[in-house]
Amino acid sequence: MVKEGYYFGLPPLALSFAAFFLHWTVVAVILVFLASFVFYFFRDPERAIPSEPGALVSPADGRIVVVTEEENAERVGKRISVFLAIWNVHVNRSPEAGTIAAMDYRPGKFLAAMRERASFENEQNVISLSTAAGEIVFKQIAGLIARRVVCWKKPGDIVRRGERIGLVRFGSRVDMWVPSGTEILVKVGDNVKGGSSVLARVPVAASGSHDANPQRARASEETLTPAGKQNS
Repeated sequence: MVKEGYYFGLPPLALSFAAFFLHWTVVAVILVFLASFVFYFFRDPERAIPSEPGALVSPADGRIVVVTEEENAERVGKRISVFLAIWNVHVNRSPEAGTIAAMDYRPGKFLAAMRERASFENEQNVISLSTAAGEIVFKQIAGLIARRVVCWKKPGDIVRRGERIGLVRFGSRVDMWVPSGTEILVKVGDNVKGGSSVLARVPVAASGSHDANPQRARASEETLTPAGKQNS
């Protein structure tokens, strides 16, 4: 469980003990249920990270709701959108090894994350990841219930494939943009797991060129084992 779970879960649990002491049984039960849900929401299971060359893993748990062609900064590519229901694991992960080139927090609306407009109008954190195969962009997008985007990384950080990078509290959406030539391996309706489900694959020749950059090479090699705990 990520540490935010303790901040949100312990207060209602403590109040439930006080309610039991005062014989407010119904209130106590409600508070215990609330605390249990919070602890469940902030769970953070380990994942086996695929090590196959060129694999781009899902940045989040959830269901694929969009696979479409889309330009990004006048570059042709495709967008994959993952909707996170409130019962999904909400820890977000890096889709590939590389360096965080830029991070752009954009305030916005809180439309239901299932809606297509959420990708463009909702509050979001846009992360540009420089990888051996080119730039990949993914977004942490707030939803109707989610009101806080949390990122544990900063520009310049080197990340491993599948490494924990943040979360969005209580229901959200994560988009991933990939450049033209990337093979998409999922379709709308597929259920995926962050860090372990492969969403797409870049050409192996391109991904293999990372040896020219020792830092990226080391980051890629570390994907042979499960990604480590978050930095916070």
